[in-house]
Amino acid sequence: MPQIEEMAHIQPFKALRPVPELAQQVASRPYDVLNSEEAKEEAKNNPLSFLHVTKSEIDLPSGIDTHTELVYKKASENLQRFITNGALAAEDKPCYYIYQLIMNGRSQTGLVCVSSVEDYFNDVIKKHEFTRPEKEKDRIDHMRTIKAQTGNVFLAYRDVEEINTLIDKWKNDNKPVYDFTADDGIKHTIWIIDQPSVNDTITRLFNTNVPHTYIADGHHRAASAAKVSLQLQDSVAAKYFLTTIFPASQLAILDYNRLIKDLNGLSKEDFISALHEDFTITESPEPVKPAALHEFGMYLDGKWYILTSRKGTYTNDPIGVLDVTILSNHVLDKILGITDQRTDKRIDFVGGIRGLKELEKRVDSGEMKVAFSLYPVSIQQLFDIADSGNVMPPKSTWFEPKLRDGLLTHTL
Repeated sequence: MPQIEEMAHIQPFKALRPVPELAQQVASRPYDVLNSEEAKEEAKNNPLSFLHVTKSEIDLPSGIDTHTELVYKKASENLQRFITNGALAAEDKPCYYIYQLIMNGRSQTGLVCVSSVEDYFNDVIKKHEFTRPEKEKDRIDHMRTIKAQTGNVFLAYRDVEEINTLIDKWKNDNKPVYDFTADDGIKHTIWIIDQPSVNDTITRLFNTNVPHTYIADGHHRAASAAKVSLQLQDSVAAKYFLTTIFPASQLAILDYNRLIKDLNGLSKEDFISALHEDFTITESPEPVKPAALHEFGMYLDGKWYILTSRKGTYTNDPIGVLDVTILSNHVLDKILGITDQRTDKRIDFVGGIRGLKELEKRVDSGEMKVAFSLYPVSIQQLFDIADSGNVMPPKSTWFEPKLRDGLLTHTL
């Protein structure tokens, strides 16, 4: 008997969500894009910001270890307070939700649902990044203590026309429950799909037409949810985790750039000379945002350069063709001695959303010695790598806009 291929298992769920008039106040940026000080500043004068749940150290003395039980207990208390005071309420029946984001005129629309943990373990949900145990443990402790998943996992899938049509029709025929523009100019609109027959159709379409979903953003949140499900064997809800699934055609990946603290003992001249072995180098009067694959920008000593990979510095397999791989192999490892980007303190990563000025600022300040701007990974490259069972170097993809926390929470 031929083996039947597994398909994606998703379900509607009873979201814990804000009453419409408080949605904009509650909605907060994801916990992992802000440090504690930034979160404290952002939630200042807003007792309803969901940062009181996702970054609850902001309500405790400054400098507290963010991984102590006290912090998770505070998160639980704050979540209960939001429920008690009526800011958040649970849906009375399982629903799917449509989440549309508009940033700089570009729109993307995903389906908010819960995805099967079994799919995560069986590789129906594909990964492309390693996770770090300490980051996993933080989210596991947070989830277990507050009995909820607050962090959405951002999934992608290859477009299915029937699903796209159904979602577009629902958007056109129904009023959204939330529709607001956040302080950063990003517009967030959410519709509730509360018709059981439509929800059944969506569930079936995914289970018959979507062989795989791919983690675009949220590897740690997904891994943590999967481990929590093993610890909460009696919880049916824990067998599923909070996801928003976007068709590939809607997504854009931004560049994820690198900053390096020192030249590994080399002079500027020796460093540039070493680079010549694998790259052609030309000075640029302008900041360099690479225009094509295998082209890099480099900012060093107040000047921008264009680096172009020589033939032989890359291969055509899914990993070897990536610019992050070329930079890792021929600059970071070979010349600068940075062999593990996940742990080496000499390297930092800056999402393209911050722009090239951020790279210049940190080099000009003396904090960093050299910066590299990269051409973004494509969504097809991400799919190819995940399908091949490989993983990308750390911090290879940056997705914008980000989903807001607090609008739709999955309780366990």
